[in-house]
Amino acid sequence: MISVDNLAVEFSGSTLFSGVSFTINENDKIALMGKNGAGKSTMMKIIAGEQRPSRGSVRFPKDAVIAYLPQHLLTEDHNTVFEEASKAFQHVFEMRAEMDNLNQQLETRTDYESDDYMNLIQRVSDLGEKFYALEDVNYDAEVEKALRGLGFKREDFARKTSEFSGGYRMRIELAKILLQKPDLILLDEPTNHIDIESVIWLEDFLVNKAKAVMVISHDRAFIDNITNRTIEVTMGRIYDYKANYSHYLQLREERRAHQIKAYQEQQKFIAETQAFIERFKGTYSKTNQVNSRERMLEKLEIIEVDEIDTSALKLRFPPAQRSGDYPVTVKDLSKSYGGKVVFKNANMSISRGEKVAFVGRNGEGKSTMIKAIMGEIEVEGQCQLGHNVKVGYFAQNQASLLDEGLTIFQTVDEVAQGDIRTQIKNILGRFMFKGDDIDKKVSVLSGGEKTRLAMVKLLLEPVNLLILDEPTNHLDLKSKDVLKEALMDFDGTLILVSHDRDFLQGLAKKVFEFKDQRVIEHFETIDDFLVRNRLENLKAIDLQ
Repeated sequence: MISVDNLAVEFSGSTLFSGVSFTINENDKIALMGKNGAGKSTMMKIIAGEQRPSRGSVRFPKDAVIAYLPQHLLTEDHNTVFEEASKAFQHVFEMRAEMDNLNQQLETRTDYESDDYMNLIQRVSDLGEKFYALEDVNYDAEVEKALRGLGFKREDFARKTSEFSGGYRMRIELAKILLQKPDLILLDEPTNHIDIESVIWLEDFLVNKAKAVMVISHDRAFIDNITNRTIEVTMGRIYDYKANYSHYLQLREERRAHQIKAYQEQQKFIAETQAFIERFKGTYSKTNQVNSRERMLEKLEIIEVDEIDTSALKLRFPPAQRSGDYPVTVKDLSKSYGGKVVFKNANMSISRGEKVAFVGRNGEGKSTMIKAIMGEIEVEGQCQLGHNVKVGYFAQNQASLLDEGLTIFQTVDEVAQGDIRTQIKNILGRFMFKGDDIDKKVSVLSGGEKTRLAMVKLLLEPVNLLILDEPTNHLDLKSKDVLKEALMDFDGTLILVSHDRDFLQGLAKKVFEFKDQRVIEHFETIDDFLVRNRLENLKAIDLQ
C-alpha cells in the first residue's frame, strides 16, 4: 500500500540512517522502536510528509489518507471542542456546501445551451458521484463517541479549546485523526496524556476499526496489545520483525547472539590471516599467497554487532527512619471547585509499606487527593499524615519547575547538603548525565532528561512515603524498567498515579478508584482490577 524506498537522512556530516526500505500494508500495526536518537520520529515525519529525506522517497496511492499525530501539537483556541473535532469531516461539509451551491445555480440559470452551463452539469455529476458514494454517517454521533472515548464529558463539548490543558488538546487532535478513518495513522507517543480507560478505548479502536497504524511509544502494554509487526531503527539501518514488541525482544536477542558468534569467528579469521602475512612477508615463495590475503582483508566487510543501550538509570532510594503504622489517613474528605464536586465523603487508610495505585479518568480527583494529602489545598474533612512521615513528592509538572537558567550540576548542587555534595558527579552519572553533560543548561534538555533530573532532586534526601504523580511521562522503556525495579525494592509506602499499565503491573497491591465523585477501595492488584474493568469500561463508553 505505502512504499518506503531507500530513505537516507544526513546532517552535519553524519548519517542518521540510510538505505531504509519497507512496505506498509493494509492492517499492518507497526511499532517503530529504537533507542532515543536513533531516528524514529524523523522517519515518521518523513512518512507523514512533514520532513524531506536526504535521499529516497515515500510512495502511496493518489487517494490515500495519511494522518499524523506528533508528540507536541496544539489546537486552535477560538473553536469549541466539538467544532474542532468536527473538522475531521471538513471535506464532507465543504462538498455538501458546494453541492447545494451548484444545485441552486442549476435551478436559477437559464443559459442552457452555453458552455458554462454544460461545465456546470459536468461538475455536478462528478461531485455528486463522490458525494453520494460516501457512507451514510451520523457525523455528530461519531464525533461524540470519539470525544467520549477519549475522556471528554458532554458538558465539555461547548467549551473553548483554550480552556483545556495541552494534554486534552492533544486528545482533540487524536479524535480528529481517528474520525478521518485514514489509510495510515502515525502516532508519536499517543498515550502520554490520556488515562488508562482512554488508552483501553484507543487500543480497541486501533485494533478493530483502524487500517494501517505505525506508533512510537514507551508504553509497553499499549504497543504489545495493538501491534503485529516491529520495525527497529538501529545503527543507521532497520530490522523488520513480524512480531509484537515482547516477541521482538526475544528475536532481537537471538539475532545478536548470531551476530556475536559470526563476529568472533571473523575476528579469529582476521587474526590468523594477519599472522600469516606477518610471518611470510618478504618470503619469495609465499609472495602470491601474502598478496592474495592482503587483498582479501582489504575487501572484507567487517561484521557489526548491533549496539545495546547499556546506559541505565541507577535508582537507589536511601534508607529512611521508620514511619508510623498509618502514614496516610483520610476521613470523610470532600472537595469542590465552585459548583463542581470532585469527590465527597472519601475515606482512605494506607498502611506502612503498602504500594497503592490511584486510578480513574482524568478530572476525577486523583491529583486533587494528592494535593490534599500534601496540604496544598483546603478541603472539608480530615486528611492526616502519620507519625514520623517523611514525604518525597513528584508532581506531574515537576520537570517544568526546574530553573532553566541553571546547569544540570548547579540544579543538584543547589539542593544537596553535607557529604552528599562530594558525590554529585557520581549521582548524576547514575542518571545518565556523564562527562560534559553536567554543564548543559536545563533549557536545552529533552523532556525525558528533565524528568530524570527532577527525580535526582527528589532522591537526595531519605523518605519513607513516596507520592509519584505520572512519573513515567517522557521516560524511555529502559529508564522506566529501572525506576520500577527500584520502587519494587523500596521499603517505604508508595502512592502512585500512572496511566502506564505495564509500569503499574506487579507494583501496586491495592487500588483506589476515583469515579463519579467517589473514592472506591479495591483490595486487589492493578492486574486484577484492569482485567475486571476492561470490558465494563469499553461497554460503558460505547453506550454513552
